Amino acid sequence: MKLQQLRHFLCVVEEGGFRAAADRANRSQAALSASIKELEKILGQRLFEGGNKATLTPFGETCLPKIEQFMTVYQALEDDLKGAAAGDKGKIRIASVPSLVTKLLPSVLVEYSKRYPDVEIVLIDDNSVGVANRLLAGEIDLALGNCTSIDQSNIDFTLLISDPIGVVCLKSNSLNQPVKPSRNYQKTGLKWQQLMIQPFIYNGTCRLLENTPAEVLNRNARYTVENITSLFSLLRNDLGITTLPKLAFPSNEPELVWLDLLEPALDRQIGIFKLANKTISPPAQAFHELCIQYVQNHYIL
Repeated sequence: MKLQQLRHFLCVVEEGGFRAAADRANRSQAALSASIKELEKILGQRLFEGGNKATLTPFGETCLPKIEQFMTVYQALEDDLKGAAAGDKGKIRIASVPSLVTKLLPSVLVEYSKRYPDVEIVLIDDNSVGVANRLLAGEIDLALGNCTSIDQSNIDFTLLISDPIGVVCLKSNSLNQPVKPSRNYQKTGLKWQQLMIQPFIYNGTCRLLENTPAEVLNRNARYTVENITSLFSLLRNDLGITTLPKLAFPSNEPELVWLDLLEPALDRQIGIFKLANKTISPPAQAFHELCIQYVQNHYIL
């Protein structure tokens, strides 16, 4: 039993005759009649009464709702599969470092949801190591963050933003002192040696100081904090200073300030990445392409 035969059967019923059905199906009347006869042979019963009036037999009346139901289910399946292939339907799993969840991703998700309203999105925030590990474990389709902690040969990394590293402290801290104007323009900022006289709070992003002269700050840290909420609580209570990428610093923070770190001048390379040896789903591929395009066209640090 072929789908085409079932379609021809419904076409005859809906058009009320073989000639009209043949025109609609773009087939000759003889070919359409042969298709119906083959279906009747397979089923072992006539579907239509004799003549050319397309009157259903009792068996045909029994078959009609069942065939209609089957074709409705089949059409829905076909639409779903085509939608998934086009990236219009399905589910994507994305893990991101928290700073991007609050600053970059919402704008990208708004645009993506407009284009693909039927795609379900699972969003997980984690630190850079956790994001990478989730990708390698196959828990997610795409990752957003820096990927210095994993083997570059295992991933396909696309750079989105170079995120500068700076110093975070209370606005009243002595490090946040106005600089006297100079005739010769020179970028203002801090050197790592200036940070040595104050208690240092180590957080996950301080790994970026490794293999630089400022690594001594990590070794001498008084506090170690992984949670961003706890980190800002310690900073607001004047328990120390820390370093953070600019994206990780809230733009409306009333008590703290982010200051440029000039020596060493460091950047966190933020990008979107996926496994290099695995094909991602069409919806995930659509998000990957849109994220890159959106950042290139709209995002300014």
